[in-house]
Amino acid sequence: MPRASIGGPSDDTRVSFFCPGCDDVHQVRIGSSHGWTWNENVVHPTFSPSVLVQGAGLVCHSFVTEGRIQYLADSTHAMAGQTVDLQDGKVVVDGQ
Repeated sequence: MPRASIGGPSDDTRVSFFCPGCDDVHQVRIGSSHGWTWNENVVHPTFSPSVLVQGAGLVCHSFVTEGRIQYLADSTHAMAGQTVDLQDGKVVVDGQ
């Protein structure tokens, strides 16, 4: 269940979403010292800039905009080049 505080994201805020391309959860650290911004919408989130996850031979590069994940061509999984809705249409917010 998404959790968000009324005060808005702090510099320690972590926003997580399930990535069907990786079959795993990705986490974005929100705040001025981390570089990502978030529209504070847990149902239709937008993160900026793009989300890049690398590890164990996998690259997942995407834009998350208004609750949709747009996988970029440099992603190495089968969903590269596709755009999909966030599963459950929600994110989980921790660290506020």
